[in-house]
Amino acid sequence: MTFEPLIQPTVYTVRVRDRQRGVEYTVRVPEDRYILQCAESQGVDLPFSCRNGACTACAVRVISGKLHQPEAMGLSPHLRRQGYALLCVSYPRSDLEVETQDEDEVYELQFGRYFGKGRVRAGLPLDED
Repeated sequence: MTFEPLIQPTVYTVRVRDRQRGVEYTVRVPEDRYILQCAESQGVDLPFSCRNGACTACAVRVISGKLHQPEAMGLSPHLRRQGYALLCVSYPRSDLEVETQDEDEVYELQFGRYFGKGRVRAGLPLDED
């Protein structure tokens, strides 16, 4: 009987600059784990909301390094190319340095130009009734 050696995932160092709180965190994240999940398990409290890549609450800007975020449906390809990422669905692919963003800032970049542009018609019923 032969045994295959267990291949351990590569573990990367992720530095997170929390702009809102003025602090910096360092977390160790295996390549097969979400960055947000690992940060939480190491006692780091970062902003989040949906945990499935649909909102922008956990958005960061990548300062250096690489990550993989195939499930980041809440972030346009354009914003990804500009270096934005969603930590709740991001896997590290190298040591990383990222910076948190104001939630409204990324939301406006992502969705702001679409909402509030249409005509408002008076007399539409509200669901609150």
